[in-house]
Amino acid sequence: MGDYGVPDEVDGALAWSWAQERLVRNKNYWVVTVSAGGRPAAMPVWGVWLPDDTFWFSCSPTARKVRNLAANPRCAVMIDDTVECVSVEGVARRVEPDDDAVELAAASWVAKYWDDPSQHEESAAFFRRNAIFQVTPTTAYGIIEREDEFGPSATRWAF
Repeated sequence: MGDYGVPDEVDGALAWSWAQERLVRNKNYWVVTVSAGGRPAAMPVWGVWLPDDTFWFSCSPTARKVRNLAANPRCAVMIDDTVECVSVEGVARRVEPDDDAVELAAASWVAKYWDDPSQHEESAAFFRRNAIFQVTPTTAYGIIEREDEFGPSATRWAF
């Protein structure tokens, strides 16, 4: 990205912790998928970024993104901030509700979106009865879209 003033050296690059902080606290994520025929689709979802650096979400089993991910598991997940941007490219896998890892994802999702503990059990059941996906990152990008910060801080992480 030399044309944008991004240096070749790592001085000034963003730390991965900067991206993690934004991925964890974000509420609405964009998930971008591509159909078998190459048709892109971008839809917002609620999800959770877990400490093992995976992203989890669930959606209707009949959703277009479910069909797209079945045909092509590569996807992108972005936070909804267009100034301090984080974009993650990765591979999604559909996870069965009885998988041990689902409990942590469901509990984290419920705790993030519902303050009222009386809603937790019903909300966790909702998460589990839909199509559940875990996205494992392959590459991520962080950009601060402010004139004085864009070039020096634009960063790419490889996993």
